[in-house]
Order: sequence, then C-alpha cells, then structure tokens
Amino acid sequence: MYRASVAPSFHIMPKPPKIPQSVLVIIHTPALDVLLIERADHAGFWQSVTGSKDRLDEPLVETAVREVAEETGIVIGGAQVPRSALFDWQYSIEYEIYPEFRHRYAEGVIHNTEHWFSVQVPEQLEVTLAPREHTAFLWLPHEEAASRCFSSSNADAILQLPRRLAGRAAGVPAAERGR
Repeated sequence: MYRASVAPSFHIMPKPPKIPQSVLVIIHTPALDVLLIERADHAGFWQSVTGSKDRLDEPLVETAVREVAEETGIVIGGAQVPRSALFDWQYSIEYEIYPEFRHRYAEGVIHNTEHWFSVQVPEQLEVTLAPREHTAFLWLPHEEAASRCFSSSNADAILQLPRRLAGRAAGVPAAERGR
C-alpha cells in the first residue's frame, strides 16, 4: 500500500545578528590614490572597505583579508598583493551605529568598535564589486577620497594615511603612529 507523506517545510533561517566588531580597510596605491566604493543600499554613500567579524574568535586580520576579497575581489596574500602589504594600524574607534543599520545587530546594540587597517596595492587595480553591497568604485587622490566619504571617521582615517605609512616606514611603534 502506498502512503503519501507531507514533505517537511523548509524555512529560510534568519541571518544571525552582526557582531559589533568590525574593520575599516583603506586600499591605496604607492601614490596614495585611495579606492572608494559606493553602497548599494545608499546611493552617494562612498566608503572604504568595511565589515564585521563573522565569528567572535575570528582574528581581525582575517576579517580584513576576507572583507577586501568579498567587497573588491582583491586577494591579499596573492601574487599582486602580498600579505605584508596589509598594515594593521593597531587603532580602533567606537561609534554609534546609524539607526537605519541597527536592525542588523542584536537587540539593544547601538555601538560598534571599528579597527583600522590599510593595504597598499601596486597600482589602481580593477575591482570586482559584490553587487548586493556596492554599485560603483573610484580611485581618487587621498584628500579627495576623504572629502567623498559619508563617514567622518572614514574620512579621518584616509587623511591619517600619509602619517601612518611614514611612521610604519620609520619603525615608529603602532601605538604612537596616530599621535
């Protein structure tokens, strides 16, 4: 005898809340041309690469490498961009999450800690955007790039780039480079 059974219903699992620990990665050339990407969810919102940890124990350097690859297609640790090109500034800020983005985090989370990095690429590389996240990219001289950023902290980081890189080259300890 044949018995029909009902197929189990499949539900799309909601995304887990974002972890309020993220990276900001400024991608730049030796001439300090900086890559900016435009957010898909906010036309005119230009920024550097940003992204949250995928898990609490994910090292920040791994978050930076992953986010750069996901958002731009640039592979840190490949032939064009060696791992040594990634620079951890050993610097972080805490900011209030924009109200329109708070739904991505756990209930009551309103602040995020952002850790700053930069990566030097050999030239203005072609970029492959994640279309659900970004719609366009620009390479601009660092001061012009800073003036285009919607986030004042992103602009500040870009403006600090020459000093941070000079301190790294001179062997100044990371904790003192931003002073």
